[in-house]
This record gives sequence, C-alpha cells and structure tokens, in this order.
Amino acid sequence: MTPEMQVWLNDEFIPRSAATVPLLSHSFSRASAIFEIFRIHSSPQGPATFRMTDHLNRLLNSARLLQMELRYSLADIAKAVSETAKKNEIKNGLVKIMVYWSEEMVIGLLPNTNTDIAIFTVPEEDDMHLDSSEPVATCLSKWRKIDPRTVPVEAKACSNYLNAYLARKEAAQRGFDVGIMLDTDDFLAEGSTESLIIIRGEEIQVPPLGRVLASISRLSVLEMAEKMGLQTVQQPLNLEDLQQADEMFLSHTGNKVESVCQFEQKHMQAPGPITKKLRHQMYRILTFQDEAYIDWMEPLSNF
Repeated sequence: MTPEMQVWLNDEFIPRSAATVPLLSHSFSRASAIFEIFRIHSSPQGPATFRMTDHLNRLLNSARLLQMELRYSLADIAKAVSETAKKNEIKNGLVKIMVYWSEEMVIGLLPNTNTDIAIFTVPEEDDMHLDSSEPVATCLSKWRKIDPRTVPVEAKACSNYLNAYLARKEAAQRGFDVGIMLDTDDFLAEGSTESLIIIRGEEIQVPPLGRVLASISRLSVLEMAEKMGLQTVQQPLNLEDLQQADEMFLSHTGNKVESVCQFEQKHMQAPGPITKKLRHQMYRILTFQDEAYIDWMEPLSNF
C-alpha cells in the first residue's frame, strides 16, 4: 500500500488527509490566502527546484502587498520544502506553498492571529501535462484582467484566481484551451495562469509589468532569449498586435514555452521557428545540459 503523502504545516508533518481548514476560516470564507508553486526536477545531484529562491522572494512580496506576515523566515521555508520533498520521495513534481489564516471569522474582516504555512510536494503525473509539446488553442475572453487599482495584481493571491477561473471556464465552453484577457484599458494582459508572449518578425514582445503577474517563468524566458541574442520588448500591446503576430506562446509553471496554434480564427505554425528555438533551449536548461543556467536549478540538498 502506498504511504500517504505528508504535508509540512507550521513546522510539523501531518498526513495530507489531515491538512484541512475550518469552513469558516478567514482565508476560505474571505479568500485571503497567498501561494507559490514551482517545479522539482531530477538532477545528477538529486532533486532540484526551478528558481526556488525567486519564488520565495515573490511569496514574501505577495505577503507584503496584502499586509500579511510570514510566520517563518524564507530560509526556514526553503529548508521545509527540502524536508517535505525528501519525506515524500519526490524526484520530479511540484511544490505548492499556501500561506493563510485558519482563524474562524463569521463577520469580521481583520484576523488577529498569525498566518499558517502549509507545504505540499506532489509527484509528477501524466494528467498534469508538464512540458507537453502539444500546442494549445486560445481565444479572446470576455472577462477583463483585474484592475490594479482594485487589488494588487502582482500578488499571487487566491482571490485573484476567480478572475482566472471565469476566463478558463468561458474558453472551455467555447472549445478553446485558454482565454486571453485584456485589461481594463483594452491592452493585452495574460491568460488564466499563463503569461502571453508574441513574436513579430524577430522581436519577442510581452505586456509590461504592473497589470499582470510578475511571472518567474516569463522572466526566465526573457532572460534566456536575450542571452540567445534575441530582441525582447516590454510594451503595451493591443489586440491588433496579437492578430498580426507571426508566432505566439504561453509561459507558466507547467510549461515554460507552450506553443499556441490558434487564436480565435487565426491559425499559426506551432511551434514557429523562434518558439522552437526557445523550447529547445529551455529543455536543455531543465535537463541540466547548459552550465550557464545552473544557478536556476537549486538542489534541495543545499537547503
């Protein structure tokens, strides 16, 4: 019988089935939780995370933006990730860190207790489609990306993903994989959980930060592209820019360079020539074939 996965919760290990919160908890009923998710890859030195330090720094920033205090230091959290992966014998998979208030609140809005931190390590499974080479079809969502004047969109907050859920639901109902959202000023934003990247000629173009999540996957692609000698530009993009794109791909935790074969009625080569080069180089990085990026792959034994 396969042993039950263990979850690190406030410096203790508990069975995954026991990792629950009260239904009236602040973070369940008020959606006040924040989280991070990143990959674990098998390496010659054992399991290694993809840019865990950057992800933990973003977790700290999310907490700052929502005026939450982390109960543990980033060093403590990194060590806990390492211990949890080792306990669950994860070689390839995902890490998900949840920061939340388990305090019950029926009417009140401001919690009076410390945040809780839970760390899950999950083995890779086929239905996750991690790094899939299959291209996806996209459409224009009727839903707009949350305006940064309402909530901090750069925080990886659970509440922000209701917006993402609606966009994904609409796309699925229309027979597409991903819905691309505009922001409230009619500029291109992103998908539900995916950064949008378009290619026009030899230029890689992305929407600027400030109205989209500060994606570490997107950052990695842009840094990699620049080292490959490709030109990258962050600028406001409109729907016409997308319709005139030669290539298009998405970037997210599960697939750093995910080819797009269709946007509405527009069909594209997938992967296009530049997307193909980027996919190949990212594959080399994630399989430890390029020493220039070795600092992105952080062995869990270091923590």
